[in-house]
Amino acid sequence: MILFPAIDVKDGHCVRLIKGDMAQATVFNLDPADQARRFADAGAEWLHLVDLNGAFEGRPVNAAAVDAILKSVKVPVQLGGGIRDLAGIENWLARGVARVILGTVAVKNPALVKEACRKFPGKIVVGIDAKGGKVAVEGWAETSDVTVLDLARKFEDAGVSAIIFTDIDRDGLLQGVNVASTAELARAISVPVIASGGVSSLADIDALLEIAPSTRTYGGGIAGIISGRAIYDGSLDLAAALKHLKQAA
Repeated sequence: MILFPAIDVKDGHCVRLIKGDMAQATVFNLDPADQARRFADAGAEWLHLVDLNGAFEGRPVNAAAVDAILKSVKVPVQLGGGIRDLAGIENWLARGVARVILGTVAVKNPALVKEACRKFPGKIVVGIDAKGGKVAVEGWAETSDVTVLDLARKFEDAGVSAIIFTDIDRDGLLQGVNVASTAELARAISVPVIASGGVSSLADIDALLEIAPSTRTYGGGIAGIISGRAIYDGSLDLAAALKHLKQAA
């Protein structure tokens, strides 16, 4: 299981939000590239990046910060936020992003996601962010009528590398990951699931590790964990968590 430390970029800075609210942003590092190096030095094997401004505006906004991160670290990076067309996907992959995360466009234009999977095999991740079981879009500013499971099943045979499932109601609150909903999704689909939202301690990681074997009904299971605020606040020591996961493998 891979632990992805998160770097959310707003106005060029590394921040964390509470429940996706742009008005509740805490700046943790003025230099996202510096933060990326810190994570890489701690042993992170992947980084999870989100262009928060881009997610709301529907276009890349913090490209300079992302480029600086790509130049600063050698670990692979997955990026989401405002990427809505094939040209944007191709652009980021050419600049060095290992995987592109598609969220809003997965709801509004699933055919584009499938086309991207065909054109860029192994490079596409779908981000499913949920409020009360329904999928949120446009940087979590809007909630659709689509359920998490219905959307996930649209991409079963598309070649999606993973699905990131985020419980918005827990994001940034350090209240623990939604183990039950994550497990339910992972058991129902063959695409690997990455858990996000509320991961706050080794106990959360252990809870996911405990149920992970039972989620591999169709071969995917829970393949990763994203954590942000807990790492910045110190309630989750990144190096210790990475070591813990290796020992549990």
